[in-house]
Amino acid sequence: MAEQTDVPFQQLDFLYMPSADVAAELAYLRDVVGGRVVFAIEAMGTRVAAIELTEGPPLVLLADHVEGERPILVYRVENLRSSLAGLESRGWEREGTFDIPHGPCCSFRAPGGHRVALYELARPGAADHFAGRRDF
Repeated sequence: MAEQTDVPFQQLDFLYMPSADVAAELAYLRDVVGGRVVFAIEAMGTRVAAIELTEGPPLVLLADHVEGERPILVYRVENLRSSLAGLESRGWEREGTFDIPHGPCCSFRAPGGHRVALYELARPGAADHFAGRRDF
């Protein structure tokens, strides 16, 4: 099997975790596991909380608006448009394109149902905008 050398992924930045009770899960990861809360936001009928479990990425995001049982692994890419074009040339199919605070994003499902998204860091100041916010 030939080694793939043109993989567009730079880094796994976020684990987007579906959550039925963001506040309870955040408290557990903080109080029992020892994570550091980055933010806990409630807006437009949704709750999202970020917690660091390691000094570096990925940041764990608990979100009550994410459906399903599996997390979404969110990878940063240098250029979203060219990364998607390269993947599409190999038969990849996009599921949804949207924006996250950090920039444009596109998700897909891998065989077996694994959920993956790619995003381009177009707004590097987004992390600072949310840091320290505690709505709950």
